[in-house]
Amino acid sequence: MGFGKLGQAVTAREVFDLVRDDLERVEKEISRESVASVDAITAIGQYLQEAGGKRLRPSLLLLSSKLIGDGGESAIRLGAVVEMIHAATLVHDDVIDAAETRRGRPSANMQWGNHTCVLGGDWLYMQAFQMALRERNFHILDLLIGLTQMMVEGELIQLERIGRIDVTEADCMELEDRKTACLFSVCARLGGLVAGADSATEERLGEYAWNLGMAFQLVDDILDFTAREQTLGKPVGGDLREGKVTLPLVYALERATAEERLSVERVLVDRHYENVPFAQILALVENHQGIERVRERAQAFTDKARQLIAEFPESPYQRALCGITELVTERDH
Repeated sequence: MGFGKLGQAVTAREVFDLVRDDLERVEKEISRESVASVDAITAIGQYLQEAGGKRLRPSLLLLSSKLIGDGGESAIRLGAVVEMIHAATLVHDDVIDAAETRRGRPSANMQWGNHTCVLGGDWLYMQAFQMALRERNFHILDLLIGLTQMMVEGELIQLERIGRIDVTEADCMELEDRKTACLFSVCARLGGLVAGADSATEERLGEYAWNLGMAFQLVDDILDFTAREQTLGKPVGGDLREGKVTLPLVYALERATAEERLSVERVLVDRHYENVPFAQILALVENHQGIERVRERAQAFTDKARQLIAEFPESPYQRALCGITELVTERDH
């Protein structure tokens, strides 16, 4: 599990060793449940699964479950459910963004086309809900339906803001919540729920994971400017190229000159870096402390998540959930 530097990778291995066997069962569940009567949908599901990924969301669910007790088969099933919902969002995101790569490979829409991928993503959503329905628990369905609505609304809000330079800090934080933090929160809540947590404990787990998710997405926004393309698995500077102004740029624009602001507007209109090089935009963001300020915001959310999980009794699972906060902040992809 490569979370950046060597020391962090060792820590990550220790964290994920706690749920390694359960994660393997989650993978088998995803493989089994991603088989459709239409070959293209099965192929898309397999392609996404082969691409790997951090599996952070099911890991959060499994660790939260073990922290409280043991969710057994329900935790395994719901671990697969949240990963399939996440995969569905990625398929739809890549279609919307006209993405060409994902995790270092051609994106699914480049392989199968937009029409097939939209329907494939729809199928994954419905299959995930069908699996969740087997739990016969209205609270689980309520959490998952509310989550899906939040994420879809987030995508629509983001589309409305494409190409706009007047995006605010509050706008960005709303999207961090809807794109990532709400899913992290539901993962932890579901883990606690199936292990028998009471409502207050479930809420506290959700708040911990929400703060973790906010930090995760803020770091994502930083990495879009600072990561190496081979490490990130997709082109750097992709957000602005797609017309999205994220928080590092919002902060930088607060201090930018009129000329610098025009250079950003040029990229938003062009949707490429041929007239204004990416290096020029990166220098603007760095010189006006955009990256530094976002890193501070991410660290504040990380600190809050660590504070919340520290309130639980100490155990290997509590330490792992605490350790994940550092992995999220310090990762390089």
